[in-house]
This record gives sequence, structure tokens and C-alpha cells, in this order.
Amino acid sequence: MRTISVPLTLINLQDDGFHLLVEIVVFGKKSFAVLDTGASRSVFDMTLIRTNISELEYSDETHATTLFATSSTIQATIPKLKIGRLIIENYDTVALDLETVNQAYEQMGHPKVMGIIGSDILLKYFATVNYRKLRLFLYTD
Repeated sequence: MRTISVPLTLINLQDDGFHLLVEIVVFGKKSFAVLDTGASRSVFDMTLIRTNISELEYSDETHATTLFATSSTIQATIPKLKIGRLIIENYDTVALDLETVNQAYEQMGHPKVMGIIGSDILLKYFATVNYRKLRLFLYTD
């Protein structure tokens, strides 16, 4: 089993908690995603998906995430997602509007996020989070 070690960034939410950010590469561009072990699945920003994918499937079903709930989502396939040295091809995702999250982050001086990495990816790759070292460990065959 191969171990992939990915650095994490701990951000302070105005002394009201913390979020872990992980650098990802999606559509060939580096950006950040929130690492959220409580999220049932990973999601990506609606604007990012609309800008880069022409074949989209719209849904009015209610989907909940750990940060908010929304009544409108987009389903799409991301051709290649990189988290450290881990490459996930043809990742089926749901896109949500992360604008309010990014506005709050910007007001606190934090970088924008393009996604939330949730338990679907974390479970599949047997993820462990080391807070002392600020590292995400993923395991592949």
C-alpha cells in the first residue's frame, strides 16, 4: 500500500473554531478545499464547475453539506482531481454555490476555496489526519 502525505493549512475562524485546508489541483489550476471529515461527500464550487464543464445535470433536490444546505445543485464529472500525489480521474461530483463561504473567508483574510473534500474520498483512501504535523495521509493500492 502506497502512502501519500499531503500538507494541511489550519485557519482560525475568528477564535470560533478552525478549518483545515488542503491544496488541490482541479482543471489544471491549484486552489484550496476545506477538509471536512463530517461532510458525507465532496462538493465543488458551482462557478468553477460551470466555467469548466459543458455537460451538466441540474437538480432541484435538497442536498445538505456541513456548511449549509441548498435547494439547487449541479452534477458533473471532473476529468482529473489531484490531492497531493493522489490523482482521481473522472470524479462524479455535486456542485454547490460556495460564494457565501468565500465571502466569509475573505473577510477573515483567508484564501478562497473551490471545494470541500468529504468522507467519500477520505474513506476510499483510508485517510488519517495528523493535527500535530498538519498532514493528511492517504493510502492507495
